Amino acid sequence: MQKITDNDLTLMLDSSTAPLLAVLVSDGKIYAASKDGIKQEELLFPLLNRLYRKAGKKFKDTKNFFFIKGPGRFTGIRIGVTLASMLAEINGTNIASADIFKVLGPAVLESADFKKWQAKNPEGKAVIILPAFREEYFACFVGTNTPKWLSIEDLNKELSAQKVPLFLAGWAGEKEPLKKYFGKNYSYSKTNFLTPEILLEAAKKYLGKQSKEEVLTPLYLKPARFELCGK
Repeated sequence: MQKITDNDLTLMLDSSTAPLLAVLVSDGKIYAASKDGIKQEELLFPLLNRLYRKAGKKFKDTKNFFFIKGPGRFTGIRIGVTLASMLAEINGTNIASADIFKVLGPAVLESADFKKWQAKNPEGKAVIILPAFREEYFACFVGTNTPKWLSIEDLNKELSAQKVPLFLAGWAGEKEPLKKYFGKNYSYSKTNFLTPEILLEAAKKYLGKQSKEEVLTPLYLKPARFELCGK
């Protein structure tokens, strides 16, 4: 089983949504860069070149690669999948992936503000909410591993139907606070997710523990506006 250390040349990527985030770990140091814009295919390699120059390393020497495999923009998700496949085939790079909820879930549960809230609300649940498209959101109750793509109306119905206190983590469009859209009936995380450190912890968790098929199988969700088409 492959184990990584902070001295391995490890690249981590979230191209599933904006901003594009790339993190490089080299010789125990963390280098991170992000770029706003929806055309990640045009932004990716200039961003990576900058990171590798800072670290004094070459792209071909990448030992490990971890990426967020969804949900999000189709093209953005395919960038991560394609890069992983290329690195594994050409470089023999160790590859791994996880959806954003599996990455953020443990971080939410370990955050200081959630633990403080949980002490007062032991029966409560944590929910991760992220922007999808216009007034639609990706949402997942932490620990259920059943993410959904919902309209804001349907998401509000699901939240209000819960009989226990809720702790909401994530952000709305343009990194706006969730409270602006979901009101005062819930508690909200004060932690700024997604950080380079959280990505690194996820990389350590998943590298060496997945089949190639599992790594390269993205998470696509059915858009809320098309839900009725399948019924």
